[in-house]
Amino acid sequence: MSPLAPSTRGSRLALLVVGLCWLAVLFDGLDMFIYGSVLPHLLETKTFGLTPDQAGDLGSYATFGMLIGALTAGTVADRIGRKKLMVACVTLFSLASGVCALADSVAVFGLGRTVAGIGLGGLLPTAISMVSDYAPRGRGAIVIGLLMTAHHAGGILSAYVAKWLIDPVGWRAAFWVCVLPLLFAPVLARFLPESLSFLVAKGRTEEARALAARYDVELPAAKGDRQGAADRWTNLVGLFRGGEWVQTLLYWLASFGGLLLVYGVATWLPTLMRAEGYALGSALTFVVVFNLGGIVGMLVAGRAADRFGAPRISAVWFALTAAGVFLLSVHMPTAVTMTVVFLTGVFLNSAQTMIYATVSIGSEPGNRATAVGWTSGMGRFGAVFGPWLGGQLLAAGNGDWGFTAFALAGVSSMVFIGIAALRDGWRNAAESAPQKLVGTH
Repeated sequence: MSPLAPSTRGSRLALLVVGLCWLAVLFDGLDMFIYGSVLPHLLETKTFGLTPDQAGDLGSYATFGMLIGALTAGTVADRIGRKKLMVACVTLFSLASGVCALADSVAVFGLGRTVAGIGLGGLLPTAISMVSDYAPRGRGAIVIGLLMTAHHAGGILSAYVAKWLIDPVGWRAAFWVCVLPLLFAPVLARFLPESLSFLVAKGRTEEARALAARYDVELPAAKGDRQGAADRWTNLVGLFRGGEWVQTLLYWLASFGGLLLVYGVATWLPTLMRAEGYALGSALTFVVVFNLGGIVGMLVAGRAADRFGAPRISAVWFALTAAGVFLLSVHMPTAVTMTVVFLTGVFLNSAQTMIYATVSIGSEPGNRATAVGWTSGMGRFGAVFGPWLGGQLLAAGNGDWGFTAFALAGVSSMVFIGIAALRDGWRNAAESAPQKLVGTH
């Protein structure tokens, strides 16, 4: 069989896998953003006697669940397979949304959001792994970027669900919509193929070979897809050997600020815009515009990073994000505010993605998964802190400082990733200097 071009090789299977994973991540985004979309209504009607600080706590429950889901997803997927884990995650966050819809107290609602977060946190990294397995050669980055647009499409959908249902039906209807992905779980179970890497690692080579032949894709080599606990520990320790500990901490701190900003804004944008004097309908429209910007940003950032370097783009993107978020604290004409929200969405979401790209590119191949995974995991603590911080500021009557606080988080991430990029540049220059001297002799 003659080699196929990277753009067409395995395109049938890539289309199937990406399509199914895209829908799963769409539902992930819907469930993630729905709380922020209904939150202004919950606060105005004092549902459950909800106060701003309690609302911030509830927002953090979901992100804490996501932290658990993200950190355990790899281990669980190694045991049961990525396909089964994706089906389980969709089922889990769908059922948990039903708990929220039926909740009669803050405690029950919080339990539902925490359990939903576990499913949400486990789904996204697993979906990324799935599409990476089946992406045609030379198209991995584009395919992952396309997948990530689904998360923001879910955010857009959440705003429309809230706008269409809250007034005529009530906030519980919005969470009942988030139960509907439960009907998608059997579709995933029936049509999504299992990860080829998982099949090979488990010794199910005949099954993997038949699947690869059916869709004309290469069979992965039988190599160390599964690491033992000792190997994982060795890789983690490697992130701190020599001077690497400084670089590792800089990446972790940048990721912490980035995800604090992402999830803080995602949770509180409609409420903070209401506090700035905008009507509820306009505040929810800002969620749509913000996520449209996120879709554009995901498609633009990768190309910019390929040309100018991921760390440089990440630092510039965070600076622009901080400026945009700070401007949202100023009441401007609606058209100007919409433009600022759109541009903030463009830069905010992809700035964090560029941190992962920076870590991935700068890591040794054998240690890459550990480096990226722990950078993401440490950042998840920022995702927990962001919604809580917004609630505390509003509860203290300092809602005007909400956007300023999130802007400062963007500035901190810009500084940390910028320092990391400079240190990496100096190190590369020092390593290449002797080689240049040898070359002149």
